[in-house]
Amino acid sequence: MLEFIGLIWDQLILGPMVNCLVFLYAIMFDNFGLSILLFTVVIRLITMPLTLKQIRMTRQMTMLQPQMRELQQRYKDDRQRLSQETMRLYREQGVNPLGCLGPMVIQMPVWIGLYQAIIQTLPTQPERLIGLSQKLYSWLPMVNEAVPLSSGFLWMDLALGPGEQSDFLLPALVGLSMWAVQKMSTVPSADPRQAQTNTMMLWMMPLMLTFFSFQLPSGLALYWVASNLIQMGIQYFITGWGNLLPSRTETAPAQVAPAQPVKEIAQDGDTGDNGKNRRGGNRNRSGAARRRARSGRNRRNQSR
Repeated sequence: MLEFIGLIWDQLILGPMVNCLVFLYAIMFDNFGLSILLFTVVIRLITMPLTLKQIRMTRQMTMLQPQMRELQQRYKDDRQRLSQETMRLYREQGVNPLGCLGPMVIQMPVWIGLYQAIIQTLPTQPERLIGLSQKLYSWLPMVNEAVPLSSGFLWMDLALGPGEQSDFLLPALVGLSMWAVQKMSTVPSADPRQAQTNTMMLWMMPLMLTFFSFQLPSGLALYWVASNLIQMGIQYFITGWGNLLPSRTETAPAQVAPAQPVKEIAQDGDTGDNGKNRRGGNRNRSGAARRRARSGRNRRNQSR
């Protein structure tokens, strides 16, 4: 069973990767670093549908956060009911939380296959060239003429690990770029447990890849950096910087609306200026009547 799995792995993943790297090396001016960068672009194009699906799912889950907080407040004492209502909300909105894991699941075989392909494509021992020649396709042009391959790129030897070259820049770029990808794609959560899990994942993956970068060939670390930068570019054009940069939107202070004058109701039921004029006329008439009454009393007193 293990032999069958190994045969399938060699035929479907490892063999195509080795030939693709050697072919790209031949067309990219015998530069293995450029072949890895172009290989990264090819892998990203193949996995683009899954990447776009992941970003859309992440965006939809972010938009559902107000409803999620409402459910958490309503069923805070009933965890089972909260889980049921959360899954019902996901179904109604067409959100699949597992859809966010698609690109990561696809990337794992690519990482393992690329690690083995770099080791076999850049053999450090002459006898390993025989094994490389057995994996090259005879029908693919230029691959046999390209062997042996040069492993130099910029200041790095892509066949050796950064730890063997006292190179700390490339692992730092791996960790920083991975942290930026995680930060941009993390969905904020009002649930303390989920928020704690998000924080743990935000730091665990970058630290883990940084540690692996010191031990594995520099070619794989170069692939990680290029892949993370492409992921950041795709994420930016769809959703912006996300949680990577602090929000600059500031809430404006609430402006108090001026108090509206209360309309008084006239005796006849009318409102507005007509009522005011009528009330004013009534007051004027009543005042004049009172003055006439007083003047009448004064005249009678004087006659007496």
